[in-house]
Amino acid sequence: MGFEVTAPFSSAGYCHCKRCQRRSGALWSANAIVDADGFTIVRGEEAVRVWSPQGEGLPKAFCAECGGHLYSDGDSFMVVRLGAIDGDPEIEPSWRQWLESAPAWAPIPDDGIRRFQQRRET
Repeated sequence: MGFEVTAPFSSAGYCHCKRCQRRSGALWSANAIVDADGFTIVRGEEAVRVWSPQGEGLPKAFCAECGGHLYSDGDSFMVVRLGAIDGDPEIEPSWRQWLESAPAWAPIPDDGIRRFQQRRET
């Protein structure tokens, strides 16, 4: 599966929500946001599977062949998993969201970026 990001990312950050923790198997996921017209699947679209959460949350796409987490589809924007990008995304995370879901036994890095107890305000 391959994709291209042809527009600059508008924002990037870390999500600490329980869904991201379970989906990634890590304490948070690193994501970047791009306008939907700046994101294209260039090969392997047939291997993409989508899970849509009940209630709140965007549909989550992953590769059925390797299990890699790829993106969330927000219709007018895409939330791309930074770990799925080859090369430099040319943006650094500038926020952390859903800190109220972070496990108490794992301190959140004191990296000086903006923090949100719940969903980040745009």
